Amino acid sequence: MYRDRADAGQQLARRLCAEPRRAPLILALPRGGVPVAVPVAEALGAELDVLVVRKLGAPGNPEYAMGAVGEDGIVVMDHTARRRLHVTDDQVHVAMAREQAEIDRRVRQYRSGSRRLGIAGRDVIIVDDGLATGSTAAAAVRVARHLGAHRVTVAVPVGSREAVDWMAGTADEVVCLKVPEPFWAVGEHYEDFAQVGDDEVVRLLREHPRADPRAASDLRLVDAEVRIDADGVTLNGHLQVPRDAAGLVVFLHGSGSDRHSPRNTAVASALRASRLGTLLFDLLTPEETETGVEPSIRESAHRVNEVLAWLRSQPMTAQLPVGLYGASSGAAIALAAAADDPTRVRAVVCRGGRPDLALDWLPRVEAPTLLIVGSLDHAVLDINTDALRHLRCPRHLQVVRGAGHLFEEDGTLQRAAAAARAWFLQHLPAPAVRAAEVRAS
Repeated sequence: MYRDRADAGQQLARRLCAEPRRAPLILALPRGGVPVAVPVAEALGAELDVLVVRKLGAPGNPEYAMGAVGEDGIVVMDHTARRRLHVTDDQVHVAMAREQAEIDRRVRQYRSGSRRLGIAGRDVIIVDDGLATGSTAAAAVRVARHLGAHRVTVAVPVGSREAVDWMAGTADEVVCLKVPEPFWAVGEHYEDFAQVGDDEVVRLLREHPRADPRAASDLRLVDAEVRIDADGVTLNGHLQVPRDAAGLVVFLHGSGSDRHSPRNTAVASALRASRLGTLLFDLLTPEETETGVEPSIRESAHRVNEVLAWLRSQPMTAQLPVGLYGASSGAAIALAAAADDPTRVRAVVCRGGRPDLALDWLPRVEAPTLLIVGSLDHAVLDINTDALRHLRCPRHLQVVRGAGHLFEEDGTLQRAAAAARAWFLQHLPAPAVRAAEVRAS
């Protein structure tokens, strides 16, 4: 029996400290997980943040999770559960809107304008006050992976056998101090299990030291919303460049998406953790999005090359070697743009791409090109296999086992992001090399 959540956190911390851990990031599940996580973070000398996630409860059975919604609009859907329960699109959208509103409210209150600590590439420990069904923790694990976490540990003072076994197949590691049988409720194992309020969460987060935001900003050369004039239209984007960046990757989304694409956002975070700058921008104007009238592949590729010219005109990005990352139809645009202006594009990565839409451009692509496809995405896998025969540049087809077209399956997007990161780091030269070339000339 634990006295309270702080006592449980101290005992949990002793267990976690028994094994060496490499600069972990502690992510508490609010509200009850925060007072447990504070002593854990203090004992490990780790940064502490909250992971605000809400499970999408099935209609009529809110405890049964058919998916989860996380920060940045990330949605993780259990399509098997949804089909089994015959949940309609309208029911899903209603549930998503309700939970996203609660997430936004909590983020505003808990962080008070502070940035979320970076998750991409980190070893994270998700902490809660206990596991009953395990559905919320499972949702948190999936959201953390979508945000680019390298390794995910779930740590709790107490949990049911069923929930712990479930977590063992979901997280990389589970640390649970007590697994009583029979298990009735988490609160039965605390002398004081008073409800934790939002004010208490805010107080605890403020008292735990975070990295100095001024130091964090010093690590980033550019972090700004930008407006780019390209081919007679104005495109909105978000440019982020770490200090000492090794290159810059421009993201091209597929039809029906935009610069806020959760999958592209997650991959971009993983790239920035490896000193690669990123530009996510809208290929379409708001008017084009509203009317559904999209430019052709050729016209879109011309816009991309206008964007590349804009990057070369900016002092902070002018000397950075550039790569293109295209998803779905955005992959065809990336390949066409690379073929049209080979001097500016040093590498291309296509995920779940449609290179068949750029068939005429493929033989002219010079930049080393990586095609990433899920093993379950059979039609697109055939298309990309055929595209290899038309490409003349250095090229490779990376098949991610167990992944469908959207890479929604656990861990698949992270494996795709790792492959993209390795390709760009291999083929985008470091700025120091470029500077040496300039001096030599």
